[in-house]
Amino acid sequence: MRKIILASMAAAAFSLTACSEKTQDAAADTAASAADDAAAAGDAAADAASNAADATADAAKDAGAAVEGAADKAGNVVEGTAAAAGDAASKAGDKIAEETKKAEANDKK
Repeated sequence: MRKIILASMAAAAFSLTACSEKTQDAAADTAASAADDAAAAGDAAADAASNAADATADAAKDAGAAVEGAADKAGNVVEGTAAAAGDAASKAGDKIAEETKKAEANDKK
């Protein structure tokens, strides 16, 4: 009877050890899977941040080009306006000189 009890205890101890090894293996697999998932999530976050930075840089370049284009157009408008004002002033000066000559001629009569 004593041998049967010892054999039963040995069998129970063996099955507990086997169960413990299976549990340890399962826990190790779970930990490895969680680490892989965390690494994948970190990679995805890094890619998203990189893509966002690239998109921001592209948008800044586009905005800079648009501002530069608008400044060029504004400069052209200012130049055109200044030229038109200069032409108008010149014509007005010519008209004043012409009218002054006519008035002087009338005064001499």
